[in-house]
Amino acid sequence: MDKTAEHPVSLRTERVAGSLNGMLVIGHGTRSLKGARQLQDFANSVQEARPDTPVAYGLIEFARETGSPTLENAVDTLVKMGSGRIVAVPLVLLGAGHMKDDGPAILMQSRKSYTELHAIYARNLGIHPLVLDVAEQRALEAAADTSDAVVLVGRGSTDPDANSDLAKIARLLADGRGLGSKGHGKGIPAVAPPNSIVPPSIGIVEPAFVSLAAPAIPEALERCYTLGARSISIVPYFIFTGLLLDRINTQATEWEANRPGTTVNVASELWPDSRLVELAWLRYDEALDGNAIMNCDCCIYRYPLPGYEDRYSEIK
Repeated sequence: MDKTAEHPVSLRTERVAGSLNGMLVIGHGTRSLKGARQLQDFANSVQEARPDTPVAYGLIEFARETGSPTLENAVDTLVKMGSGRIVAVPLVLLGAGHMKDDGPAILMQSRKSYTELHAIYARNLGIHPLVLDVAEQRALEAAADTSDAVVLVGRGSTDPDANSDLAKIARLLADGRGLGSKGHGKGIPAVAPPNSIVPPSIGIVEPAFVSLAAPAIPEALERCYTLGARSISIVPYFIFTGLLLDRINTQATEWEANRPGTTVNVASELWPDSRLVELAWLRYDEALDGNAIMNCDCCIYRYPLPGYEDRYSEIK
């Protein structure tokens, strides 16, 4: 998805003399002024965590609508701050076209605009225990500890890889954490062969999408209802607020109105939470060190996931 037509790229070529490492925070973009302010607040929090490292942020799209910096603006800022090497961290939970195409495109252009600039692309925030912990907290704040089911709502994409990740996240939130089962931690009893390790119980956490992909929110709510749920919590899997969050609330209210005796609670977005700042720096360090770990963030042997702590090993 090339946004160069929307944000023309400079044709200049300049030498870079800076010796500092800097972080380029890549935001997806929103038409919501509140969402844009949240991204700015996030970038400020990232900077405050490491004052000696230059940090700048920019949007892939909709920068003009909110008066936010473009990614090109952010690269210029980092160079002016003395960065000769930048690490781009995409604030993306479900990696699709914007992360896979637009992020690398701006880094390629930055190398053409500034000779000797070393640009590195970090992993997206993705499926990580820190994000799962924040999502769990939002669910509990929305009364999920007394809910029969939870619906986890993602943006939705034409990329099946991104959509499939949401199903994995929903399972990770249901397994061991007990979300989507009245009485936190008391879900569907697990079944295991004799003399084997018995896994924790499983709650009802259904994935859904607000656009572009199925199942839609009403479909997921209806499935929960069919399974017997009468108290349902919706957790938007979004870092910042925006127009899609408004759409989630509207669809939840409309569905609830057609199901007397059913309660639907909608949680807030994931930000603010310092754990997201921590994860951004983890992705930065990982990329800067050239240590791009494979899909091991949620491995039960690498991280003590709730209910599976006995499988964790400190031997890496």
